[in-house]
Amino acid sequence: MLSMLYPLARRALFSLDAERAHHITLSILRKAASLGLANLMSERLPENPLTVMGITFPNPVGLAAGLDKDGNCIDGLATLGFGFIEVGTITPRPQLGNPKPRLFHVPQAHGIINRMGFNNAGIEKFLENIQSTRWKGPLGLNIGKNADTPIENAVDDYLICLEKCYPYANYITINVSSPNTKNLRQLQESKELDSLLGSLKEKQYTLSERHDRYVPIVLKIAPDLEDEQIKLIASLLTRHQVDGVVATNTTISRDSVNHLPIANETGGLSGRPLFDASNRIIRALRAELGDAIPIIGVGGILSGKDARDKLDAGATLVQIYSGLIYRGPVLVRECVEALLKQKALVEL
Repeated sequence: MLSMLYPLARRALFSLDAERAHHITLSILRKAASLGLANLMSERLPENPLTVMGITFPNPVGLAAGLDKDGNCIDGLATLGFGFIEVGTITPRPQLGNPKPRLFHVPQAHGIINRMGFNNAGIEKFLENIQSTRWKGPLGLNIGKNADTPIENAVDDYLICLEKCYPYANYITINVSSPNTKNLRQLQESKELDSLLGSLKEKQYTLSERHDRYVPIVLKIAPDLEDEQIKLIASLLTRHQVDGVVATNTTISRDSVNHLPIANETGGLSGRPLFDASNRIIRALRAELGDAIPIIGVGGILSGKDARDKLDAGATLVQIYSGLIYRGPVLVRECVEALLKQKALVEL
């Protein structure tokens, strides 16, 4: 039902300011879930379970972080059939993010440009929302630093978020790759990343002892990395025994949309223009990591074939965001069915 209704609603939503359309859509989903209507309209997807990082995922298709920053629409999003949901990015203190307008549809390229800047209500409100959800599936919590925290003190923000999120997460994503917080991507450099991962893994060990429960940590990286940077990051992931990696965040490249006026807007570009760049990173990571560390592939998935291509490149799980905006809930089903079919062929 939702799959049939969305194409009718999309035209109206795309006529609005992109951020307003985003909030309207989440509000409708949230209300429908609270009234029980979303469950009535949702379709049951075929089961395709797999275990990754010690977590059992009902299917390998997840929601990428960024769509539900404050974790206040989890139950509504869960009705779309995701095998896992990642919410955030969250920061220790509330922040408004960058000035509006800061979110733009690029329909000619099936893309989205955003420069949101980690706008969120802060970790305390975030955790209130998490605790009130009825969703029992795998939940990833994506954490970052406040914009006004000096980059040399960034580790403090990540440690605060890691400790507070730990009891409520199935896994925790360390976001060092958003292009919309000044200097954040500096944390992907060898020395900074080595220090950050060392501190986070030490804290993870302490928390696992305290809570008698191990929560995996994954690192989210950018698509705009050079080959040598990818090799360095892979070596650090291995050295620190990081549990997984999300590849990738949005791109600052405009190569595929330079012919469009919207290309002048700053921010991270996602959707179809990101597809090849994210696949390049996935392939390079898999070549360096072997089978040691799982990769969550994200960027430009707009069809079931795109999801299969992510797995062919080396991903273990996939996430969607921009494709959901363009295709609606039908994309989730299409990806789940495509990956189930691929799994069946492999097992023959």
